[in-house]
Amino acid sequence: MTGMTEPPRPPGEGPSDPNYPPNPYQPTSGQPTSGGGAYPPAGGYPPPGGGYPPQGGGYPPGGSYPPGPGYGAPAGFANSEEKTWALIAHFGGALLSFISTGTLSWVAPLVALLVKGNTSPAVRAHAVAALNFQITWAVVAVIGWATACLAIGFIIFPIAMLIQIIFGIIAGVKANEGQLYRYPLSVNVIK
Repeated sequence: MTGMTEPPRPPGEGPSDPNYPPNPYQPTSGQPTSGGGAYPPAGGYPPPGGGYPPQGGGYPPGGSYPPGPGYGAPAGFANSEEKTWALIAHFGGALLSFISTGTLSWVAPLVALLVKGNTSPAVRAHAVAALNFQITWAVVAVIGWATACLAIGFIIFPIAMLIQIIFGIIAGVKANEGQLYRYPLSVNVIK
């Protein structure tokens, strides 16, 4: 019979052909056998601490993970009250933009800034970002109302209101994840 292959060999034993590539994990003469070389250290592969869970199941004692990214409260908020006030700043601006047709959307971020801005740096950062954005676009909405007698006012006003609502919701979702959202098309009036 032709075309037969030879039976598999035990690990570390290559065919008798000298052109056959050697096993990279089998040291040959003149090559290091542990540490410092291209081969894994003695004791097997992978080396200890190579990204695998520890012996015994790999779960932390007590069955709970330590606080950190992806676990527990979002990063940037010390407690749920801070998170609530940040969400009020963002979602409140979007809601008031819808209710007041864009002109009073700055009230919710201002309330959040006045209530918790002095005690919480995270709430202050969210409230200031939302306040600057909502003030900028409230001015644009007022200009749209003022120029409504011209044809351009009927174009500016609804666009300004939609921008306030859409970006307020996006910022609120990011705040819920613990991230500070940088509003586009915003003038920094409050620092």
